[in-house]
Amino acid sequence: MYIKKMLLASILAFNISNAGSNENSFSININGEDIELFTSIDINSLTYYADGTSYIFDATYLHTKHNNLLSLGISGQNTFQGLEGLSLAFGLKSIVAENFLAFPFYTKAMYRLPLVDSVPTTTVSGSISYAPSVLSFRDARSYAEFRLEVDTEIITNIHIFTGFRRINTNYENIDKTFNNSFYGGIKITF
Repeated sequence: MYIKKMLLASILAFNISNAGSNENSFSININGEDIELFTSIDINSLTYYADGTSYIFDATYLHTKHNNLLSLGISGQNTFQGLEGLSLAFGLKSIVAENFLAFPFYTKAMYRLPLVDSVPTTTVSGSISYAPSVLSFRDARSYAEFRLEVDTEIITNIHIFTGFRRINTNYENIDKTFNNSFYGGIKITF
């Protein structure tokens, strides 16, 4: 547990120290039983890579009543040609929980609603992550995650969001829904 907290604190400090990019962010979301911390770093801004694809490193720590889950991931993200406002990301994560280790592939779609003249910038996003048994280790049999989120930038670089997540950590002996909940939170972008 101590290592997880130190890793998350290091990532947060690293993220804040590289505040020159608009892709860097830190967010916190809660509900009645859970708290989740999330940070993302635009690797392109660190390497001065200027191609159209953004490479993003992210870290998530989810604390529930009885369990903790840590996720580290890397993805490539770019706009979808032919449909303005749509971005797609594809990547790989590592998931660590009690006696559980998995490396799911994931995909994420983000659509910025074309309502800038009438409402603040609003983005709808959805993501799916999946690791079959060949990518699951220790006591893990498989991992599946689904998220749906709506994000509104209420002040420049300050966002509020709400969403739903369903996380299944399937162990060798039991199938466990790790988390199935709605949440709300705040995100700061740099």
